[in-house]
Amino acid sequence: MTQTIEELVKGHRDAITVKRVFGEPFQKDNVTVIPAAKVMGGGGGGVGESPDNGQGSGTGFGIAAKPAGVYVMRGDDVRWQPAVDVNRIIVGAFALTALAMVLSFRRSNS
Repeated sequence: MTQTIEELVKGHRDAITVKRVFGEPFQKDNVTVIPAAKVMGGGGGGVGESPDNGQGSGTGFGIAAKPAGVYVMRGDDVRWQPAVDVNRIIVGAFALTALAMVLSFRRSNS
């Protein structure tokens, strides 16, 4: 089955929907939680013909999502709770430690 470029683009566009950004709400003890994510996507395609009368075409698409946080609703009160990216914290701590070690080494050799 061969799809047109328009059909492929529509399918990719449909892949990035609000359902990918906001998860299904859930409730417990009169508190409603709505998870949210950052979603990015991109794609590309091409059609070509070789000098040997061969034909070529191609398409590609990628999507990436990561947690952004949750909306917490208690009665009329709605609060945003951002997600904590532990990997970013660890990389930041490692970078600061490495920088401190380099500066300390430079001072001791001066």
